[in-house]
Amino acid sequence: QVQLVESGGGLVQAGGSLRLSCAVSGRTFSMYAMGWFRQAPGKEREFVATIYWNGGTIYYADSVKGRFTISRDNAKNTVYLQMNSLKPEDTAVYYCNRVLLSWPRVNPLDAWGQGTLVTVSS
Repeated sequence: QVQLVESGGGLVQAGGSLRLSCAVSGRTFSMYAMGWFRQAPGKEREFVATIYWNGGTIYYADSVKGRFTISRDNAKNTVYLQMNSLKPEDTAVYYCNRVLLSWPRVNPLDAWGQGTLVTVSS
């Protein structure tokens, strides 16, 4: 059973930056595409960004394109999300997951972790 542990969230002012991390247990991390998703209060979980197993292909939701950067370190079993120019509408719990990627379909594979809360004040 893969475990996903997100960290790095917090309270930040609009225009600020945060870097999220997601540590993934197991030996298969480097074989899978990874994705970041988020769920704002009262809304459904939505896709944010995804990265191929080798980092060679990356896709973003239009709402974060140009502001967020996804990356991964296969040696550390970790995927990152650098978030710049944050807006109040980015406020959400952020989750990572292994994904089955056939763009534009991005399907999470594992049970969700606890997520990490990002709050952006105006």
